[in-house]
Amino acid sequence: MTDSLNCFFVSDLHGKLDRYEKLFKQMMAESPNALFIAGDILPSPFAALTALDIAHEDFINGFLVKEFGKIKEDLGDKYPDVFVILGNDDGRMEEAALLDAAACGVWQYCHNRRIRWNEFSVYGYSYIPPTPFRLKDWERYDVSRYVDPGCISPEEGMRSIPVSEYQLKFGTIAEDLDKLVGEDNLEKSIFLFHSPPYKCKLDRAALDGKMIDYAPLDVHIGSIAIQRFIEEKQPLLTLHGHVHESTRLTGSWQDRFKRTISFNAAHDGPELSLVRFDPLRPEYATRELI
Repeated sequence: MTDSLNCFFVSDLHGKLDRYEKLFKQMMAESPNALFIAGDILPSPFAALTALDIAHEDFINGFLVKEFGKIKEDLGDKYPDVFVILGNDDGRMEEAALLDAAACGVWQYCHNRRIRWNEFSVYGYSYIPPTPFRLKDWERYDVSRYVDPGCISPEEGMRSIPVSEYQLKFGTIAEDLDKLVGEDNLEKSIFLFHSPPYKCKLDRAALDGKMIDYAPLDVHIGSIAIQRFIEEKQPLLTLHGHVHESTRLTGSWQDRFKRTISFNAAHDGPELSLVRFDPLRPEYATRELI
């Protein structure tokens, strides 16, 4: 059994080259055992329509695969295991490129998968509850077909790939999570989510005092299904992004649900938010703004 593991966790880099460069520099300096990336990794899917930098329109192959490949070559046997999912700002049309890179050993694509890593099981899940945004590739009904005021249902909006009418109307995050884990023992599991759980220190949005048709907006925008899943299944560790301002508003980038420890790596400032943790001792995790 390993005595300690040095893991990096980042999220919501949104194609920002300076943040990636800071991450790559830390990877080279520390050669962590693993890197976890919780989605929203690409520039806006609509940016390509007005992009002047033609070379970076294919961000995955033109930048990410190339840069991770350089690090892999430089670090050799010390190259970390990289676990990645997409987020709601990442068009699902890019999933094929992620899978191609995974086949070449650049990273492991985790959405809706269980991957064995050392003595742990890593699970990934990208979907979030309905938002006001129009891109719906990674949105699902949460626990029912209810949609918060001001949000657009998964049956509306735009998609970069087609999905079945049944999925649109009846698919839920709650059902997906049940299917993903089945009867698995989650005592040593790490979950890479894009959405945070509902009504906690990780899902607080800047919606104070805002209303739609006289209905006040909920300042907590996380997933009820994920919150219930964590409370019931008690995985070891859950990693989240999506709500950039939550840490600033709550003063906390982590929360605890009985046994489960949860981290948020999203950040609404210009810095890279880098969470370092050891899954053998997750209570000693740290967060650095670089």
